[in-house]
Amino acid sequence: MATTTIDPQIRIARAAVFVVFALNGFLLAMWVVHIPAITDRTGIAHSTLGMFILMLAGAGIVGMRIAGPLADRFGSRTVVAAAAAIASISVLGPGFATGPVSLAIALACFGFGNGALDVSMNTQAVHVERAYDRPIMSAFHALFSGGGFLGSLLGAAAQGAGWDVRLSLSLAAVAGLAITAALVPRLLADTGSAAREVNSDAPPESSPHDHIPESTGHGGESETTPQNGGKARSTTAPNRSRKVLALAAIAFALLLTEGVAADWSALQVRDHLDVDDATAALAFAAFSCTMTAGRFTADRVAGAFGRVAVVRYGTLIAAFGLVLIMASGWMPLTLLGWAMCGLGLSGGIPQIFTAAGNLGSTTAATDMSRVFSLGYLGLLAGPSIIGWLTALVPLTAAMFVPLIAVLLCCRYAGAVAPQQVTG
Repeated sequence: MATTTIDPQIRIARAAVFVVFALNGFLLAMWVVHIPAITDRTGIAHSTLGMFILMLAGAGIVGMRIAGPLADRFGSRTVVAAAAAIASISVLGPGFATGPVSLAIALACFGFGNGALDVSMNTQAVHVERAYDRPIMSAFHALFSGGGFLGSLLGAAAQGAGWDVRLSLSLAAVAGLAITAALVPRLLADTGSAAREVNSDAPPESSPHDHIPESTGHGGESETTPQNGGKARSTTAPNRSRKVLALAAIAFALLLTEGVAADWSALQVRDHLDVDDATAALAFAAFSCTMTAGRFTADRVAGAFGRVAVVRYGTLIAAFGLVLIMASGWMPLTLLGWAMCGLGLSGGIPQIFTAAGNLGSTTAATDMSRVFSLGYLGLLAGPSIIGWLTALVPLTAAMFVPLIAVLLCCRYAGAVAPQQVTG
């Protein structure tokens, strides 16, 4: 399907999904930037806050696992509507919490809504990408980062103006509900026979490069997609389950590395190079900047060279960056290392979610929820593993953990190659 012949309804749906991703990032950022005010209001200690954030993540995983089957049964558009409404309303909760119990309940609801929205909006994104017949998933994830940036700016501005946290989060909730109501009718319907028909077609072939047999890391099993109109090999349910586990393992490793960068990059630079906190903060800034920029360009790279190349060579770039970080004693070189890490990781997760969303005629969202939830554990586990290791080795030496993770991703990148399956 040529870009110029795409139905206007599909283009409108794409724009709507962009805004949904941005809304998710915006709501999360509004919670994050108000954490200091909320902790003061509820009187909880930092240790308690850490436990509550972990609980928020756990509720998010529950939301992911529930949203997948619901999206398969009722359609991702319906679940996006419900999940976005829950996330928008529940962002109010932390602002109105007056103690530990009410805050815990509020964060559990907010985490559940965001987890459900993660799965459903990515399922809708896969549906739109399939209609486009070319890679567009990375741009959606870039808009998530953009929404987070916007939320951070607006939240900081509200606090600078002296607004009460309840007012700020109330306005965010109203905006979220209004945006949800306006966008949901413009999303694509993906239920009933229409969903089964579109999922029964071969997934979009990003590039001839993806048609080269690639090892998936499952006993030498390989994937091929015929290039001359032949029928693609179908995959049985057990093989699909193995494929889901392979994608989840890669997602776990990539998000582990991303979590390490988010939580430990500034401390690594400060401890390793003995710089002040403001200078050390540039490490995560470099990582975030290149990750956002990379997501805006990864779709074109995937279109030209294939999804496998994005994951394989991206993780190789990230590995070089981590080696540079561990070896460097010079601030500009260290920043280059963190920038390479962000650039290398930027396109990987969107390719995994695209691959997961194209596995099977009736279980696409369920498969994606499994990949999401297992991958999300990596985002939580990475920073914890590094924290435990710092009791034994210096922080910079502990960066071997994400280095090994991305090298394994590079080795088994073939798992993201497109492949037709049957339900």
